[in-house]
Amino acid sequence: MLIAAWIIVVVLFLVGMAGAVYPVLPGALAIYAAFFVYGFMVGFEPLGVWFWLVQTTIVAVLMVADYAVSAVGVKKFGGTRASVIGSTIGLLIGPFVIPVAGLLIGPFLGAVVGELIVGTEFRQAVRAGIGALVGFFSGLVVKLVLQLLMIVLFIIWVV
Repeated sequence: MLIAAWIIVVVLFLVGMAGAVYPVLPGALAIYAAFFVYGFMVGFEPLGVWFWLVQTTIVAVLMVADYAVSAVGVKKFGGTRASVIGSTIGLLIGPFVIPVAGLLIGPFLGAVVGELIVGTEFRQAVRAGIGALVGFFSGLVVKLVLQLLMIVLFIIWVV
């Protein structure tokens, strides 16, 4: 049972880390779920109240930061709400339309199209698209660091 638990936990950790890059996957929630799998299959004893408070806080910060960091990137480059919405749609659709490259092209094109729809001039729309990419990469770094922190804290708490 212990080996099966660790296999599931590691798989959920991998899915969670992949979710930092690929937005369709659950990301931090998969890592959070791994803690419950461990608790139900091995035991909740090593995971005390402080563990759950710290991990839940990190997940909450990740949820807010995921949207906020991307939006800040777009806004810093002069984008509007339309480019934030467009880049989010592009981020979700892009990888399906153009696998792998869609992760970069999707948010960029989504922001540009969003700006063009509301009547922004092309040059500024492209700036907003670049801001969407900056926001995407900034958010990616934040997610990777915080999700890695979640995993490291779990290992420290359990071992």
